[in-house]
Amino acid sequence: MRKIAAALVAALVPVAAWSADLGGVEHQGAYGVVHPISDARPNAALTPGAVDPRVTQDNIRATICARGYTRTVRPTVRYTSHLKRRQIVEYGYTDRRLRDYEEDHLIPLEIGGNPTDPRNLWPEPRHVIGGWGAKRKDKLENALHRLVCRGRIPLAQAQREIAQNWIAAYQRYVGE
Repeated sequence: MRKIAAALVAALVPVAAWSADLGGVEHQGAYGVVHPISDARPNAALTPGAVDPRVTQDNIRATICARGYTRTVRPTVRYTSHLKRRQIVEYGYTDRRLRDYEEDHLIPLEIGGNPTDPRNLWPEPRHVIGGWGAKRKDKLENALHRLVCRGRIPLAQAQREIAQNWIAAYQRYVGE
């Protein structure tokens, strides 16, 4: 399956020099593995998502909507790096280079995701076929934060939709 995905990427990544023997792309001297679309979303059994019980609809103005809030709850790099190493193995990824993943909160801190619960963190691939990697999910996180803080959607709805299928939520709230 991964070899088929690698062949597809060769056609989809024209700006990068394809390296079939390495199973990834090299662009401007940086090497990275390109994951199949099935890796864009976390394994629900390992990473179902978890909310921070300290954040509620009633206190969003004092928590997630307050400037600088995420800095006060973000876990240390030491914690996330250790967890990332362990979870890369749990997820069965053959690529073990930490730089090819972002240890990401499924339910982001910006909308009340639990900062340290391993059920809310996963090694999200940076490069996924179709562009569904870590940077794209960041756009959705910012959009949902704005919508929740402006009162356009309830906090629980934003949390539920991103946890269930962040790609579908992206298509709904950000667009294609």
